[in-house]
Amino acid sequence: MEDTNKRIKVTPQILKEKKAKGEKITMLTAYDYSIASILDECGLDTVLVGDSLGNVVMGYNGTVPVTMEEMLHHCRAVHNGVKYALLIGDMPFMSYQISKEEAKRNAGRFLKEAGCDAVKLEGGVEMADTFAEIVKIGIPLVGHIGLTPQTATALGGYKVQGKDIKSAQYQLDSAIALEQAGVTMLVMESVPDRLAELITKKISIPTIGIGAGVNCDGQVLVINDLLGLFNKFVPKFSKQYANLYPLIEEAVKSYINEVKGSKFPQEEHTFKIDDEVLAKLKK
Repeated sequence: MEDTNKRIKVTPQILKEKKAKGEKITMLTAYDYSIASILDECGLDTVLVGDSLGNVVMGYNGTVPVTMEEMLHHCRAVHNGVKYALLIGDMPFMSYQISKEEAKRNAGRFLKEAGCDAVKLEGGVEMADTFAEIVKIGIPLVGHIGLTPQTATALGGYKVQGKDIKSAQYQLDSAIALEQAGVTMLVMESVPDRLAELITKKISIPTIGIGAGVNCDGQVLVINDLLGLFNKFVPKFSKQYANLYPLIEEAVKSYINEVKGSKFPQEEHTFKIDDEVLAKLKK
């Protein structure tokens, strides 16, 4: 764990300097105060409140149903636990696609109401003008290309993007267009590793990979995947650094058994009342 006395608040400029120096950037998702506090204390560079909360927190079938109010709620909770990491809020589906004015207004809410330092939007070349309009009003942006979960259906499902020349050229063109629009950082999801490496070298802003190989400027994972909180599915691009599901399951079952068997709470978990007070109450 880093010595927090020596740490300063991470900014987009600091992350760009890390890229220039060849220092890797770390990012994880968080959705509540408790986890956010741990991540920040560990020295993480950036914390993303992802719309992946639709899957891992809300129990939806994807990210599309997630609302602005749900995102802002969780961003506020995470903000309370983050002092040093750059805090990024994910703009949900249809919060920025309808009009540039609505996109600017909703982006501003993440900073004004939830304390975020930046916001993340999905989309490539076709969204560059919207990105530029948001940047003009002083809001730091993170782009997201490759597999974009909000529009996965239009992409043919949750598939790797950029494998053929047309798709690969689109990813490259999008990365360049978003950099020109003023984006400060770019997430690349489910992109072939050598394409991600090429894009990383072509643009001056940091790239963050998730299923995009080791040569991106940094990496991001969903915290629930990293901690092993699910026992049904682990994405190919993810790695379980812990497997907490069976530990939690065992703890909960032990609790249930002890309560049913009157073994919890015990003496050390119990508060006492003076005999004299109790005697008066019984009269």
